Amino acid sequence: MKPVRLAASVFALSVASALAQQQPAYQDNRSDAAELVRSLYNAINRREYARAWDYFGDRKPAKDLQAFADGYAQTERVEIETGDISEEGAAGSLFYSVPVAIKAIGTDGSERVFAGCYMARFVDPQIQDATFKPMHIESGTLRPTQGGLAEVLPPSCGSGPAPQKDALVGEAKKRFSTDYSGVCQTLEQSAEAGNAEPTTETITFRSHTDAETDPERHVRLFSFQCGSGAYNTSQVYYLADDTGALRQLHFATPELDIRYENDDIEGKVESINIIGYTAANQLVNSQYSTDTRSIDSHDKWRGAGDAASIGRWIFRDGNFTLVKYEVDATYDGEVSHETVLDFDTPP
Repeated sequence: MKPVRLAASVFALSVASALAQQQPAYQDNRSDAAELVRSLYNAINRREYARAWDYFGDRKPAKDLQAFADGYAQTERVEIETGDISEEGAAGSLFYSVPVAIKAIGTDGSERVFAGCYMARFVDPQIQDATFKPMHIESGTLRPTQGGLAEVLPPSCGSGPAPQKDALVGEAKKRFSTDYSGVCQTLEQSAEAGNAEPTTETITFRSHTDAETDPERHVRLFSFQCGSGAYNTSQVYYLADDTGALRQLHFATPELDIRYENDDIEGKVESINIIGYTAANQLVNSQYSTDTRSIDSHDKWRGAGDAASIGRWIFRDGNFTLVKYEVDATYDGEVSHETVLDFDTPP
């Protein structure tokens, strides 16, 4: 029996060695748009579908990773040719158009040829935060065709950023210009109305009405600087939902009744009560945090910052909801905030 076991072991090692030789060398290169696309198909050829999935940005090519992997179940390997890359800058990003021709060879030996373009995006690292995103694929359009790869490879794809995203930035700028012309300093100081650039964030989520198998929704948040003073700046926010519909955000803000001892604003605070709510169209010293999925503001009532209000609006189910509000109403040189509202518990 020992010779049989030895022969079986030798055969298994031979098969493993043959498979290893067929496996393409690992390639993971995000420093060049064409190499990025080649890395995508390298991952597919190596059956590393999670890595291939990660090369795409927020706009994924399938509803989930499993559906993406299933799409290549009958594919043995993919051959690829790339053409001359074109590029264009827009709003802190570089967009690359990559002409591509591929041959998909099936597990049954069949061959299919496709040609088209991939759009890659590289966001300036200096304007990114802790959730840094390397160069990634924004979109890809491939259509079936016939011929050799060199024959069907498009000569070019043209240039320019992804139309949907750039169009939303342009629409948000127009809305901001229309809504706040003559109000916001950033517009008054611009040589051309609407020239102020927003900061943008993409937020992914599922609605409470969505099933776990439903694809995630994507909304885009735009923040415009409106005005600035000695110690405060103000921001205006717009939100585009997953259909592209754009609206300005208004933030629920407590209306406070603050009572001071002897009605002296410099004296001791006797009580702070919420007597209602208003809807603020601007926030002060605010920014969006990807870690907490919230917009936080810190409104200094004077330069020393000893009197101030701090608010937090958390993103839930497609909207921003006020969950926490703190106030320091004493002008005593000390920072001591009193919490007047607190629902700051993640959903």
